Amino acid sequence: MIPYVCKTDGRVHRYFVDLKVTMADGKTYLVEIKPKSQTQPPIQPKRKTRRYVIEVMNYVKNTSKWEAADKYAVQMGWTFSVWTEETLKGFGIRLLTA
Repeated sequence: MIPYVCKTDGRVHRYFVDLKVTMADGKTYLVEIKPKSQTQPPIQPKRKTRRYVIEVMNYVKNTSKWEAADKYAVQMGWTFSVWTEETLKGFGIRLLTA
């Protein structure tokens, strides 16, 4: 559990990373898995729709979590990383599709 202050509300929340991986060489990684679309700022449409506002809030919330996770990982001597579907494909992991 990593405490973080969310930039959307200024309150402290708890963040649980998806994976903690320790490699054979002893290196440890904290990993968050997200769709690539959620790792980039949303593109602003011509008018601010409800959907756009929600996407912005989610992006800000995610970056708040990731900044705290990165700081925590550095303190522990670990590495924090966000993996997307492209990262998983690069590892040879096939994704399930509906």
